[in-house]
Amino acid sequence: MDSKEEIAKSKNTNQNSKRDIKRRAYFFALEVIKLTDSLPNQRVCWVIADQLLRSATSIGANIIEAQAASSKKDFVNFLNHALKSANETKFWLCLLRDSGKADENLTDKLLDEAIEFSNMLAASVLTAKGKRKF
Repeated sequence: MDSKEEIAKSKNTNQNSKRDIKRRAYFFALEVIKLTDSLPNQRVCWVIADQLLRSATSIGANIIEAQAASSKKDFVNFLNHALKSANETKFWLCLLRDSGKADENLTDKLLDEAIEFSNMLAASVLTAKGKRKF
């Protein structure tokens, strides 16, 4: 099963579990790696690919760190970093798509996933801070 199938499968199973968001972030990072490997061998693509790889892989790393946090403040801090990385990832994906350097369909699928990460992480940060109203 490839990572695209894994992402789709994980979306359909218990989206609220801690394991699921880590799994989705992991497979998302793998898809971003594949995307960056497919980019043209041009200086502009190297720069954008480097930034995209850093931000996209940081999402999962910070989620894992948050779940191992030693305090609530630490937990919120790592979630905030993951959220910022998700937002930055959206920027780089849009830039690749709109510049015509990457396949539009692929970048749109990855962008949809990055948007979902942003939404989930923002909601988690608000909940953790006690500012989310149900």
